[in-house]
Amino acid sequence: MHEHEGYGQFCPVSMASEILCSRWTTLVIREMLCGSVRFNELRRGVPKMSPALLSKRLRELEQAGIVIVDRFPNGTSRYRLSEAGEDLRPIIMGLGNWAQRWMESRLFLQKLDPSLLMWDMRRNVDTSHLPRHRCTIQFLYPELSASQKSWWLVVENGVVDLCNFDPGYELDLLVRSSLKSMTAIWMGLSTVMQEADAHQLDVQGDPDLARTIQKWLGLSAFAAVPRKAP
Repeated sequence: MHEHEGYGQFCPVSMASEILCSRWTTLVIREMLCGSVRFNELRRGVPKMSPALLSKRLRELEQAGIVIVDRFPNGTSRYRLSEAGEDLRPIIMGLGNWAQRWMESRLFLQKLDPSLLMWDMRRNVDTSHLPRHRCTIQFLYPELSASQKSWWLVVENGVVDLCNFDPGYELDLLVRSSLKSMTAIWMGLSTVMQEADAHQLDVQGDPDLARTIQKWLGLSAFAAVPRKAP
């Protein structure tokens, strides 16, 4: 069935599905619910989605009254959810809660993406557990290619920046692990201590930062959902 054909049913589930169930749409809405407002921010949250398709989905969501686009004279745009779009929050979160509760953990750990993991980690860092001065933390995934293995979080004045190039600041902490281990920690499927005990994670640097990593790291919004899957 082509996307534009629709389901031809008056049922509200059908009507909603015509808007929400096209490929990538729920993930674009997820990114906006997480606070992304610029096109490039949205792209970082859906790195495998082409820019052309992202533009198309944003136009569709605007036409559906879910997204409001603020267009500025310099040619830039800001994307925000309308009241109808914000009303999708429990639906989108409900999808994630269902998957966290019922899907097998090995399925999550087959879909590894360092750029998405680090982007999610950046926006969930709990800066209240970090020092007030500038803090630079490197995450190293040795098994990945040179362009994907090194990532830096730079925290200053409560603002967290993500770099995949050396920002040139003195390093406060180095976290070395496999991408699978860090994803498992982020998803609440494992802990820093468990991965360290299994020799899958090593932390070097500021002892206070190392000791509190599980606290300041922040976790996926779905990590605390009780699991029922095997």
